[in-house]
Amino acid sequence: MASQFIYTYIRHRDEKELCRMEMRAFFGHDVEDNVIVSDIAVDPSRSPFVQTRLEVLLDAGSLELLAEKASELEINQLFKTVCLNDMKLARTAKIGHDDRREIERTIGLRIKGEPELDHPEVFIGIIQLNDHWYVGNLLYSSSDWHVHQQKPHMYSTALGTRLARAAVNIAVPHPEGKRVIDPCCGIGTVLVEALSMGIPIEGRDINPLVVYGSRKNIDYFDLEGNVTIGPISEVDEEYDVAIIDMPYNLFTHITAEGQLEILKEARRFAKNCLIITIENMDEMLEIAGFEIADRCLARKGTFSREVVLCK
Repeated sequence: MASQFIYTYIRHRDEKELCRMEMRAFFGHDVEDNVIVSDIAVDPSRSPFVQTRLEVLLDAGSLELLAEKASELEINQLFKTVCLNDMKLARTAKIGHDDRREIERTIGLRIKGEPELDHPEVFIGIIQLNDHWYVGNLLYSSSDWHVHQQKPHMYSTALGTRLARAAVNIAVPHPEGKRVIDPCCGIGTVLVEALSMGIPIEGRDINPLVVYGSRKNIDYFDLEGNVTIGPISEVDEEYDVAIIDMPYNLFTHITAEGQLEILKEARRFAKNCLIITIENMDEMLEIAGFEIADRCLARKGTFSREVVLCK
């Protein structure tokens, strides 16, 4: 039987559309709520929004039945039980602190193995969703990627780290065997996020100064990646995915014609493309030969960017 995974999410209201687009990329569907169930395994630390992932081992229609089933469970490592209902999950109300502790004790005492509150080797999660109960292997999302927000080389118009990380996940949700390029990589925000997730990606930019900055940023985080100086027109290999934070004339000297040329070149060497832009580019994308597969508006206060996945 295929494994079942329950993911819990935390996101700002401005990030809701971006979060749901990432869900669709990972799982093939999305939900409006802060919890999603799927048979697809994703490392929770990849997403800037996922808080936990529970791999279901047991489920029951009541806490009493769950406790009975838990007595059949044997854990060979030091474990700690954690009830995940510390916030409202979809239509399931938050469970109070004292009740959560009691639930953890009830289930933990039934499991065969050695509990350890202070230094557990594994976590066993307990969650109630819609009057049903689940127990499983619990993984927390790591926040290690937050350090990428402070790079030695930065500029004000670069993508935010959270948006860059989500963009990589949307463009390359399942990276096995994929060739990926960021042909207008700037100081390497997308490159750092992809490489930190173990996704091989090549970088390129026409500006030698920003290529120098992107190489230094990659080195700063002890990552390894190749960044080439040169125009997008000189890309002579084929890629599965291109990720492009589109240069725009608000901060550069690029023209609309120059933007269209970037899209046409990307269409030449990439099967799929993720475009991040501050202005609608639907007409240009059609002229370049792309078909829009998914999209969202990524907001930050009064500023917004379009994230457009093209095939």
